[in-house]
Amino acid sequence: MGELLIKGGTIISRGKRFKADVLVADGKIVRVGQDLTASESAEVISAEGKYLSAGFIDLHTHGGGGADFMDGTVEAYATALATHACHGTTLLYPTTLSSTTESLNESLKNYQEALDANLKGAQMGGLHLEGPYFAYEMKGAQDPRYLRNPEREEYVALLDKANGSIARWSLAPELEGAATMAKELKKRGVLMAMGHTNATFEECEEAFEAGFTHMTHFYSCMSSVTRRNAYRYAGVVEFGYYKDDVTCELIGDGIHVPQSLLRLMFKIKGAERIALCTDSMRGAGMPDGVYKLGSLTEGQDVVVEDGVAKLMDRSAFAGSVATMDRVVRTVWQLTERPLEEIVRSATETPARIMGCDDRKGSIEVGKDADIVIFDEVVNISHTIIGGEVFYEK
Repeated sequence: MGELLIKGGTIISRGKRFKADVLVADGKIVRVGQDLTASESAEVISAEGKYLSAGFIDLHTHGGGGADFMDGTVEAYATALATHACHGTTLLYPTTLSSTTESLNESLKNYQEALDANLKGAQMGGLHLEGPYFAYEMKGAQDPRYLRNPEREEYVALLDKANGSIARWSLAPELEGAATMAKELKKRGVLMAMGHTNATFEECEEAFEAGFTHMTHFYSCMSSVTRRNAYRYAGVVEFGYYKDDVTCELIGDGIHVPQSLLRLMFKIKGAERIALCTDSMRGAGMPDGVYKLGSLTEGQDVVVEDGVAKLMDRSAFAGSVATMDRVVRTVWQLTERPLEEIVRSATETPARIMGCDDRKGSIEVGKDADIVIFDEVVNISHTIIGGEVFYEK
């Protein structure tokens, strides 16, 4: 792997922006500074008049480009990874949906096959299991046929088979059996996230003490203040704001979470505790129409229209069709916060949440050369993964 020199760009990293060149060799960033030079054989990219940052990290995506990670084929993985890389994502966490035990086992096998295939496109940091242990009242677009309480025999078998490939598990912490499951997940180093949950504030406190430190698609499918007779009870949303040590994941398409709440989130939680994500389904990067949410065999039909996916009866959103460039652009425009903050939520913060910030998430010497170059409205011109140019407009 040869050298790559990126000249003249404005770097956005760790909440700051500054003009500098970046020299890459052997897949790593080796120098960041002024007037850098490289060998005669080096590839040179001019980033004059453009921004460059660490590659975007998507903690929650089900697919894109017409493919879903639960389709059961390496080809589906290849399509989704390439699609998201063309939109600036250099690392993602393939996400499942609530389904049968058999389908989840199949997902584990397919993920390993995709890893072994050394596919081009966005890298994979591990699986994110979304469900099937969710509150029925907060099911959203999760298929209610597959919702259930955690059963130790099932989740231990899945964890054993995964052999470390499960990076994160989203579940409702108030369910019977969730506390016992939390002990097992914590022991194995799996990130625990509250998701699709109807928990009270007090139940969230207990969940946090058990190891739940992250919240899945904040505001979407989670409880807020409720009233029972004359009394009011705080919910998951209030706990997310209250607890500084809890990080929140945000679907940044501008539809799942409206402008007013986007502004509130960044004002209260701050970019260092918010990770932008897409929660994209197979319709990301595709035209409007009817698509399967989940696998082609067991998924349910959803309609893509108005920039989002919806259940066929339009009663709920069914994932997004966003890509990370759209997410960064949209959240930046709607919040009117500095671009440095929004980029942090798409790079450094998710890297820290997933424990890979020693290698990913910022433009610094020694880190992986995962770099994205974009213009003043976040149109991607280059995606560089492991020091190699994957996408060039």
